[in-house]
Amino acid sequence: MKKVIVISTSLRPGSNSHALAEQFAKGAEAAGHQVELISLRDKDIKFCIGCLSCQKTGACVYKDDVPAIMESVLNADVVCWATPIYYYEMSGSMKTLIDRMNAMYTKDYRFRDIYLLTTAFEDEAFVPQRAESGLQGWIDCYGKSSLKGHLFCGGVGGPNDIAGNAKLHEAYEMGKSI
Repeated sequence: MKKVIVISTSLRPGSNSHALAEQFAKGAEAAGHQVELISLRDKDIKFCIGCLSCQKTGACVYKDDVPAIMESVLNADVVCWATPIYYYEMSGSMKTLIDRMNAMYTKDYRFRDIYLLTTAFEDEAFVPQRAESGLQGWIDCYGKSSLKGHLFCGGVGGPNDIAGNAKLHEAYEMGKSI
């Protein structure tokens, strides 16, 4: 049994990327893994100010929801990120959280397998490339981990547009395969 953290970074009700995150989580649970689905929708996450205090103390100067999320990530075997694509890049909330998790850099971590779930109104194959590249920058800082899978669902711009889409089943199967 693995500990799996799924981080849904969309702040919109009826989020298509959150629907993928839920299916990934259900698949991982069906495979017998311990799963925690974290939605950033109601989280208090401040912007990193680049003070680098966290590199000396192991903790950020801000007291918000990030330390608890970071602790879950540090203790997970698998981390799955779900994000809508905005302007051909990951959501701002995802990037803000990644920046704020800078305090993890000097700490020991369990995660090895990283997954990415992305959605966008546009449907071309190139659409999620920058989001994947941005996440790869974070992964590269944790040399024992690697991107194990990326599922993209294009053509879903409005709330709940993903309902009935075959990519939901693919997300479930991806979660189940870990």
